[in-house]
Amino acid sequence: MKQLIPTTPVLSPLNGKPILMNFDGAEMSSDAGLTLLREVERRHDLAGLLASCLTDLRDAGKVRHSLEDMIRFRMMMIAAGYEDGNDATELRHDPSFKIALERNPEAGAALCSQPTISRMENLPGVRDLIRMAQAMIQFYCQSFTRVPSQIVLDIDDTFDVVHGHQQLRLFNSYYDEYGFQPIVVFDGDGRLVGALLRPARRPKGAESAAHLRRLIREIRKYWPKTEILLRADSHYCGPEVLDLCDQLGLSYVLGLSRNARLQDEVRALEASTAARYARNSGHKLRRFKTFAYAAGSWSKARRVVARVEVSSRGRDTRYIVTNLMGLRGKYLYEKIYSARGQAENHIKGWKTHLASDRTSCSKASANQMRLMLHGCAYWIWWTLRAACPKRSQWRHAQFDTLRLHLVKLAATIVEKKTRIIMTLPASCPRQNLIRLLCEALAPPQPT
Repeated sequence: MKQLIPTTPVLSPLNGKPILMNFDGAEMSSDAGLTLLREVERRHDLAGLLASCLTDLRDAGKVRHSLEDMIRFRMMMIAAGYEDGNDATELRHDPSFKIALERNPEAGAALCSQPTISRMENLPGVRDLIRMAQAMIQFYCQSFTRVPSQIVLDIDDTFDVVHGHQQLRLFNSYYDEYGFQPIVVFDGDGRLVGALLRPARRPKGAESAAHLRRLIREIRKYWPKTEILLRADSHYCGPEVLDLCDQLGLSYVLGLSRNARLQDEVRALEASTAARYARNSGHKLRRFKTFAYAAGSWSKARRVVARVEVSSRGRDTRYIVTNLMGLRGKYLYEKIYSARGQAENHIKGWKTHLASDRTSCSKASANQMRLMLHGCAYWIWWTLRAACPKRSQWRHAQFDTLRLHLVKLAATIVEKKTRIIMTLPASCPRQNLIRLLCEALAPPQPT
């Protein structure tokens, strides 16, 4: 077999001196910051949690990579920005990834390859995935140091484009693409509660209510007395969801689609607001009106808040429906309902920065498994960000920014007889932050 001879890249000389670049240095890694993510994962053992939900049917005598190791490797790859399982073949010898999986960087065995990763993603069945979803809710509840008196749940969906013949794919005329439209739920602080793969169509009331019922039932196992506030836009405001909230004792603030009856209620307010806007030399005006309203499909009348806004762009009227009493309509809309817009940033962190839309497997169960893995990667980054100093810019940084500054670090890694030495550049610009995070994430000292 003919061997390839490595060539030296040709670079422009500097001050008459040639620049030589080779790839034959010591045992090095360009992802040295994975050690920080390793500390987070060791503390919470997300890989072990998911692996415990699976049934391993392999011959134990022939197993080289445990399910836990395969899941942990894939999670770390996603967190480090390697969204494709094909990257496992090149990364399986990387010393930083070996350390993240509790293997010696030099003497330790190589990690699993892409075919093994693919088999792991295709392993779970429906029952396994249900157990995983329940385990993720358990993890969410256990992430709190004490039982909260109230939580806010933001439910939303996002569109994932597909380019093959995956199960559950559907054409969506709004996006003019084939894809999925997963339902995702975050709490008010950005913790991921759950993600459900589904076809690319707007969820109907019965489907949304069924999903919420399962979600709330699992949360109530751990927090039976915690008050839950549900926030969502108008296409989750079906009569089934409203009745479910009443049945389960949930508070809610939901968007409400406009119709002729609602417009009749605010027509006078719109006219007076437009007249006042004209007198005020074009300064934007926003006014509110609260009234009782019952759609024909609703079981009873409910409190509706209308927000009327007039600006240089014209009139804009929005509606919300809520069962919260004693609060002014302005506060309900601007401080409570509008805050659900932050969920869009959480989806961005999960989808854009961690590539959760990489749902390219042919089986729906494998794509649901991928959502779980990307969800775990989200949790690792969310926990690391929460460990940053409270008043620093890093506490609110995007995941891709944190990854660039904290994970994508070159280091020489040397394994000696009694210790492993990681040497990072002396010019590393985030030394102080890395030291602080190492202290914050350090395991407790034995007493």
